[in-house]
Amino acid sequence: MVHWLSGGWLVTPDWREAHEIIIVQTRIPRVILAGVVGAGLGVSGMVIQAIVRNPLAGPSILGVSSGAATGAVIVMRFGLVALGAFTLHIAAFLGGLAALSIVFWIARTGGQMTPTRLVLAGIAMSAVLSAVTSLLVLTSPDPQLAARVLFWTLGGFGSAQWRLLPIPVIALIIGLAIMLVQARRLNLLMAGDESAVALGLDVERFRRGMFVLTAALTGITVAVSGVIGFVGLIMPHIVRLLVGADHRRALPAVALLGASFTIAADLVARSIIAPLELPVGIVTALVGGPFFIWLLRRDARSLGVVK
Repeated sequence: MVHWLSGGWLVTPDWREAHEIIIVQTRIPRVILAGVVGAGLGVSGMVIQAIVRNPLAGPSILGVSSGAATGAVIVMRFGLVALGAFTLHIAAFLGGLAALSIVFWIARTGGQMTPTRLVLAGIAMSAVLSAVTSLLVLTSPDPQLAARVLFWTLGGFGSAQWRLLPIPVIALIIGLAIMLVQARRLNLLMAGDESAVALGLDVERFRRGMFVLTAALTGITVAVSGVIGFVGLIMPHIVRLLVGADHRRALPAVALLGASFTIAADLVARSIIAPLELPVGIVTALVGGPFFIWLLRRDARSLGVVK
């Protein structure tokens, strides 16, 4: 890496050129992409849990992930690849934003948009979009489409390239910076809408802005990695146990933890059945699923439902 960054001035190479190509052109972009995706999903999950005041919420709850996957599948199904790989990423991003717009429209029925109604609309939209994606695959004349769609439904970093990194990296930096600026307002919102309004916060406007920000960040990550579940759900809980609920400390911590977890999951996915590669979403689901069940039982136990 030092040899490549210095242009060959600082280190004299004693390795094969093929090894350098593998490390520089394949491994390093993959690690960076995994870290950026994990960080983006982690901070998005923490913000979503704050604005809906639901510890069981995550980035996929608004239908953004399903919308992004559907957008990419439509491009593959009908061969709309005018811009090559970037066509898939653009379609996935637009699909995620379209799904969010529909969810907002449904949730605002009656002139108000409550967190509960928004969550229910997101769940319904995710179910509908998953069905649409399955229908597109089943009706496709291309027998290989199902294998390609697997990437978008379970996630992975096999397509990582240097030229694809700037957009998600810039999106993460801008998104995290905005979230840190709004950290105090996120703390206010955790105390309840009434308390936040009493302290001068326009709750509905702020919540809408944060939803758009997290949806955009989630859409961009899904566009480059596919749907990777549970990262945005379990990482915020672990961070709150470690550093507390203050978003000024929790947001940087969840970005680092999410990046580390996703990089580790990718390493496991590449190693567990080598030379074959598991989708990263399988690994994160195997870890996140049991953790999600534990959260449900812990909440039920705290309410006296489970003994």
